[in-house]
Amino acid sequence: MTDEGPVSTANRLAQTRTDLAGDRTMMAADRTLMAWIRTALAMISFGFTIYKFLSYLKDSSTIHSHNPEGPRYLGIMLTALGTVSLAAGILQYIQMLRQIGAVLRYRVAFYVAWVVVALGLTILFGMATRLGPF
Repeated sequence: MTDEGPVSTANRLAQTRTDLAGDRTMMAADRTLMAWIRTALAMISFGFTIYKFLSYLKDSSTIHSHNPEGPRYLGIMLTALGTVSLAAGILQYIQMLRQIGAVLRYRVAFYVAWVVVALGLTILFGMATRLGPF
């Protein structure tokens, strides 16, 4: 009999723990990206809401402002900030995956993030050019 039994068991246990640590790190990166998505959605939707609501009040002559383009600029700024921050979050996510040496198999949060970036760019384009249903 050899003494490889306990050593082999210890190696397998260490490998299992290492694999689980990698999984936990991957899930943490996913949670961080989802936090970026929530923050970006909040900024994009808040910017769009400010733009539409204050534009409606201006058009209905309910309010008279010194700067009639102010709500539009604020809405564009918040929408752009949300979109750019999510793009930065996506870059951070990719960098984290590369740093931990994970195979670049992107998960659902990654694709949702790109959809939100596309949505933000569409809304931003619509507000900036005043085209479409915006």
